Amino acid sequence: MNGERRALQRVVAVAALIPVSAGLYGVLFGVNGIAGGVESVSADSHFRYLSGLLTGIGLLFWSCVPGIEGKTRLFRFLTLVVVLGGLARLLGLYLTGLPSLTMLAALGVELVLTPLLCLWQARVAGLAGARPAPLRDV
Repeated sequence: MNGERRALQRVVAVAALIPVSAGLYGVLFGVNGIAGGVESVSADSHFRYLSGLLTGIGLLFWSCVPGIEGKTRLFRFLTLVVVLGGLARLLGLYLTGLPSLTMLAALGVELVLTPLLCLWQARVAGLAGARPAPLRDV
């Protein structure tokens, strides 16, 4: 069980690099970082805001790494947020056409990798006999 737990911790730690690095890139470079020549200040502002949220999602996934077997509720919540974002991206694909390969890869992370990691976390939690920690008021 400890070996599987450590493997999950490592995979989650590495996978969380994706939203943290992509989010920080978006915060620093804005929408022009991926689509040069965009001159809408409002679109750039919104893009930077969403990039900040993406960074936060990655940081919260990193916060799940220590004691990952007891972080089921937070892990499920983060997975829900990521999957909802992926479904929105999938709708965009349907409405506007194929995006870049990078965006398609992100879609795979959002709709395939993250739910698989969530299932793996639930397995590790079950093997450890851990109960989900109660959500506390902040």
